Order: sequence, then C-alpha cells, then structure tokens
Amino acid sequence: MNTSPLTLNEETDPFCLAPEAAAALLAEAPWRRFAVIGDSLSAGTGDPSPGYLDQGWSDRLADVLRRVRPDLEYLNTAQVGATTARVLEDQMERMARFAPGLLHVPCGANDLLRRSPDFDGIEAALRRMYDLAAATGARLTTFTLARAYVVPVFPDWRERVLRLNDVVRRLAGEYGAVVVDMWDHPVNDRDTLVSADRVHFTTSGQAVMAAEVVRALAACQ
Repeated sequence: MNTSPLTLNEETDPFCLAPEAAAALLAEAPWRRFAVIGDSLSAGTGDPSPGYLDQGWSDRLADVLRRVRPDLEYLNTAQVGATTARVLEDQMERMARFAPGLLHVPCGANDLLRRSPDFDGIEAALRRMYDLAAATGARLTTFTLARAYVVPVFPDWRERVLRLNDVVRRLAGEYGAVVVDMWDHPVNDRDTLVSADRVHFTTSGQAVMAAEVVRALAACQ
C-alpha cells in the first residue's frame, strides 16, 4: 500500500486503532503490571510523522491498558543498541523484581550487526532470555523484524533477518509467546514507514505496531 503520507493520519490509517477501540478489544485484559525489555525497537524509538501522535508503540500500549486498568504499573528498561546478551546482563534482574503480568521481549535485532552473526549463540542467548521471562509467569509478547528494516552494508541482510525471524517464531511457539509478525505486513510497502536512519519505524509505524499488538493480545484472551 503506497499511500501518500498526505492522505493518512491516525484517524484514516486502516491499520491503526482509535484509543477507545483498542481499549474495547482489551476490555477483559487481566494485566496490572506491564514490562518491556530489550533495545530501541522495544522502546519504540522513531522519527515523528505528521498526523500521528509522537509516541512509541510500547508507550501507546501502556496508555491503552491504563484505559482498562487505571492502576496499571509500567516498566520499560529498553536500551538503544542493546544486544540479547546486554539485555540478559542489564535488564532481567530489574524486570524480575517488577513481577510483570505482561512482558514484551526483544527479537535480537542488534545481534545481527556483526560481520558474521553466530546464530547458534544468538538462539542460545534468546532461549536463556525466554527461560527467565517465562519464569515470571507473565504473558509474553514479541515481534519479528520487518522487511523494510535494511542495513545495506551487509549484502546478506535479508537472509540474516529471515533466519533470525525463524528463530524468534520457533522460540515464541515453544514458550507460548504472542508473536506480532511484521516481516510481510502491508505497512512495509509505505515509503514513510522507517525513520531517516532506515532502521526504526516512524511514529506512523509505531501506531500500526501498537494496534497489531493490541489485536494479537485480544485474540489470545
């Protein structure tokens, strides 16, 4: 869908959800403690888009959940540039102390940013993260990397992402995590999806991501 940015905003975007509609989908949501760990993709980093609230997907989701549970507690420890190993080292202990009921875990995007990724090592680190996350008893969520996310310096980037996405889907299936699969989502075809760095979703993409997480959570209630 190559829709001009001049014709789209949060009210007209077919992939977005109005806050009231999102809250209605999660009206039975039991979670009172929502945590996010990971990297800049977990944090919702991205350039602003005209017509869209300047807010990342995870903060958007927290706001939706607060409409359902006004007493919601929200923790976001995501760090720009964090690898899975860094998440394990720097974020898991604080997350466990928080005792979330809903927990978003990262998909290891920064693990790909090396000359030769060690996919066995990446999977082992992600599995350790899932072990610790699952031990909280929280409902887990994650997402796959979108095909619009491209790092041109690596000519095999598409293959790297496809392989990592396969690992994420497999682990999520094993641990019962809710997966928002962004690899082939139609929003990838928008020339306004990614920020100037060609990595992070703009806030229009963040709005779509938040809506897809809400839909996925609603489907599993």
